[in-house]
Amino acid sequence: MRGSVRSPETAGARPLVDPSLAPVEGAAEEEEELIMHLERDQFVAETSRPVPRARLTRGARIALWGLRVFAVVVSLMVIYTFIDTLH
Repeated sequence: MRGSVRSPETAGARPLVDPSLAPVEGAAEEEEELIMHLERDQFVAETSRPVPRARLTRGARIALWGLRVFAVVVSLMVIYTFIDTLH
């Protein structure tokens, strides 16, 4: 690639986002402008559409379950400490 300068850190890096999925220029502004002109009930209907569940990898699901277990354990420790200090 003659003429382009790349740092050693990014020389072999792949882009994080597929360039073909880049938003069309002006699309966000047009959508925002249209939303500004909606009536209140139309705005609520447009913004209250459910979002589909994210498809997580197995590792991400394990990490989230680990975080849940950690939160429960820490909560129990705080409750125990609070009750113990009352006596």
